[in-house]
Amino acid sequence: MAAKKIMIIDDEEGLCRMMATILMEEGHAVRTFNDPQEAVALFRPNIWDLVISDIKMAGLNGMEVLQRIKACEAQIPVIIITAFATVEMSIQALRKGAYDMLTKPFEPDELLFRVRNALNHNQLLTENQKLRQELEVKFNFDNIIGASTALQHLLDKVKKVSIRDTSVLISGESGTGKELIAQAIHHNSPRKEQPFIAINCGSIPESVMESELFGHKKGAFTGADTDKEGLFKAADGGTLFLDEIGNLPLNIQKTLLRFLQEQEFRRIGDTHSTKVDVRLISATNSELEKEIEKGSFREDLYYRLNVINLHLPPLRQRKPDIPLLAAHFIVEQNKKFQTSIKGLSPETQHAASEYSWPGNIRQLKNVIEACITIETEKQISLTTLAQFIEIDTTSSDNTDYNSALALFEIDYLRQLLSSADGNIEEAAKKAGMNMATIYRKLKKYGLRKQDIL
Repeated sequence: MAAKKIMIIDDEEGLCRMMATILMEEGHAVRTFNDPQEAVALFRPNIWDLVISDIKMAGLNGMEVLQRIKACEAQIPVIIITAFATVEMSIQALRKGAYDMLTKPFEPDELLFRVRNALNHNQLLTENQKLRQELEVKFNFDNIIGASTALQHLLDKVKKVSIRDTSVLISGESGTGKELIAQAIHHNSPRKEQPFIAINCGSIPESVMESELFGHKKGAFTGADTDKEGLFKAADGGTLFLDEIGNLPLNIQKTLLRFLQEQEFRRIGDTHSTKVDVRLISATNSELEKEIEKGSFREDLYYRLNVINLHLPPLRQRKPDIPLLAAHFIVEQNKKFQTSIKGLSPETQHAASEYSWPGNIRQLKNVIEACITIETEKQISLTTLAQFIEIDTTSSDNTDYNSALALFEIDYLRQLLSSADGNIEEAAKKAGMNMATIYRKLKKYGLRKQDIL
């Protein structure tokens, strides 16, 4: 355990010195106080990791010390030392916020054991608080990247939806960030301290889907060796996000509909219903109305899920957001790869904004990562971007001669090698070039035969 700052308060100097010696040998920084009023006066929040205080002292007793320190910093653990521990005293101390009580006389090992437990507990509280703060930042609406009118209108609606405990259906093409919106709704809702569980309905085999979602009793079917709680039970009190809801089989849709009506379900093989408190957020990249017409999706379930509809526009309809998202992903990847790419060059930014991005935000993120992997300049160049997406140079007024020439050569080399089945010698003959020139240009543009063929 890393060194911690510990305050010891006891009007018995000998005991203070003994405890300080034991704890300093463990590597901790210790300061002792024989005057409890001086200790309380000098106590400041976020400085100390632990306070150890005697309960019977002149001027200010341990209970008063405990109350004043807790009033200043509620989370800090306090160990109370007493020579006359009673059940009533212990209960009173714990109610006032003491972490533990230590009865005199005690052995050094017992002191170390109690101190380690208190510090471990405090570290867990700190880590949990840090994690909660990180989640709040990550899923804060201001942290969802974009300045386009379409996105801002959506976020205004999301803010209102978050505090209303109702079913939400998020629609939009694949890669538009539907799960991010679902997480933002959860982490800005009254359920934020409870679980958020996400599941892709298209990734679970139909044969096990009911068991995964709702659980089963032991012996309900071959292989059911133990009772299993499903994801609905695991999300009790929190939010369950069902992505690609259109992939649910009809028999599961029926069970889901009953849950939405009654807030209960029955595990496979169970004779009793299980009641849970779960908010359901679902998402789809398909048109569920057409699935209803085909008979593959229940109309009554659709209306239960679609109480609030949030439609995420595709990236091609959010052109002002593309440079912002690209810059965000460049910062992320620089941290990941320890690189120092400054951003997109002007002509690259223009080309990225004009591209249709059929894979939406997910595709943009992957392309930025790929570009950073091979980029040798300070900015991502147009020639680098052109290796991962198709760029129409005829519509770009910002493409300079060198960039246009590079784009032509990249396209020409791709077609040349493809027509020669990757044979460099044959490609050189077709082009009237020597093999060394072909290899040099392939290296210049970071092209690999396996990526072309």
